[in-house]
Amino acid sequence: MRILYVSDVYFPRVNGVSTSIRTFRRELQAIGHEVVVVAPEYPQSGPEDDSGIVRVAARGVPLDPEDRLMRRRSLQELKARLGTRAFDLLHIQTPFAAHYAGLRLAREFGIPCVATYHTFFEEYLYHYLPFAPRSLMRALAREFSRRQGNQVDALVVPSRAVLSALTAYGVRSPMTVLPTGISLQEFAGGDGAAFRRRHGIPAERPLLVHLGRVAFEKNIDFLLRTLTRVRLCHPDVLLLIAGEGPALPQLKRLARRLQLEANVQFVGNLDRATALLDCFRAGDVFVFASRTETQGLVLLEAMALGVPVVAIAEMGAIDILEAGEGALIAPADEQAFADAVCLLLDSPLLRCQLAADGRRFAAGWDAARQALRLVDFYAGVMRGRAPTSAAQFPGSGAYTAAGNSVDQRGAQRL
Repeated sequence: MRILYVSDVYFPRVNGVSTSIRTFRRELQAIGHEVVVVAPEYPQSGPEDDSGIVRVAARGVPLDPEDRLMRRRSLQELKARLGTRAFDLLHIQTPFAAHYAGLRLAREFGIPCVATYHTFFEEYLYHYLPFAPRSLMRALAREFSRRQGNQVDALVVPSRAVLSALTAYGVRSPMTVLPTGISLQEFAGGDGAAFRRRHGIPAERPLLVHLGRVAFEKNIDFLLRTLTRVRLCHPDVLLLIAGEGPALPQLKRLARRLQLEANVQFVGNLDRATALLDCFRAGDVFVFASRTETQGLVLLEAMALGVPVVAIAEMGAIDILEAGEGALIAPADEQAFADAVCLLLDSPLLRCQLAADGRRFAAGWDAARQALRLVDFYAGVMRGRAPTSAAQFPGSGAYTAAGNSVDQRGAQRL
């Protein structure tokens, strides 16, 4: 099978969409399928050494220096650039220039066109257009998602929460729930002690870690406010924030305003194959407060590396947290979240138990298994019978942290 991916983002731009594309592409190629990726050029990308990556000339995006907008003329020349290569199916990965270019290419090639809904725009757009009324931005996001969802033959959605949202919007194209999963072999190393030494963090200092894009929708400001409460029971606690993004200047200002300079450390982007794993391993607890994730793969990455998690279970994170193990689920309340963090910091035995549970649970989300399901989805679309069943998620039960109601074992939610 030959598949054409079209995306507005790809490496060296680091985010969840890039990771999902690369993960699925690698797994599909491992089982004999060909995947060609059309993506923007980036100033830092340099010459492409992979003939299966087709770069398109792009320009900067106002208010978003990380991203690039593919130029219309270059997109119109894509069919000629792809030459005589024949594709069986086109898969749109993002909803901007790539969406409309993908629709046009699919028509020109005479092949089915599917899309993945990676981003929950209803809770996203107003962060970047703060001058517009929030209600208007939400209404526009819903209409935008409904219209695009109904333009393709079928949709991949990464979680049940996204499936419910798109159904409520009025999307009628067949949809299947299919998370990306993780490549387990990538999350088997890491040296936490070495990371602490490199960054001057004493071995005994309580360390909370947050890794990911430093964006407004990640709700990292909530973690900073929570940290002021955690500091009451662990005065020397350190929150380490790894990543870059548009919210970074604002978060640094907030840390100063909350007088957290001694308790917060920003370390920027880390190499995914080395320093990122070390950072995960260095943490006593991985903390996560995003309420807009479509799947929350970073939670599985932390679990695979044996790092216990405290997180809010909303949107796509529900499928991981409420189905799984290795985490304390906290409500979106600063004191309750802080209580859950303090509970873990005070209990080495509970941390060890959650670490073991998390490793076992993450093993069930192997990306190779998800790639096989994606092949079945593609085959169904090509036959004109796209599957619409929800994914079966591995694991059962989850620990729940809700204020002071959590005991030493946690409370399982069945």
